[in-house]
Amino acid sequence: MYTFKRVKVCVFVPQENEEEIRLAISNAGGGVIGNYRSCSFVTKGMGWFEPQKGATPTIGKLSQLESVLEVKIEFECDYTTVKDIVNKIKQSHPYEEVPIDIFPLLDI
Repeated sequence: MYTFKRVKVCVFVPQENEEEIRLAISNAGGGVIGNYRSCSFVTKGMGWFEPQKGATPTIGKLSQLESVLEVKIEFECDYTTVKDIVNKIKQSHPYEEVPIDIFPLLDI
């Protein structure tokens, strides 16, 4: 049976908000690996979305397909701190719906 103590978190954010979100992650305790802190990996890409009725988009208009140059910030953290870190990300993130993926890192 596999267990895990750490998770990898990926968050997608407009490129111009990258530094603010990386700082929020670091200040909340994310990105600590051994004796290193503020560890992350960033890749650029294009995010696509179409706001629907009831949405209040930061970017774009209702019922119109929109694209935004985004970055994906990946980092690790202890599974016991991930909820607090995600809450800090949400407080700093410009989007109404924050795209976050969380993956367990198996102890093998």
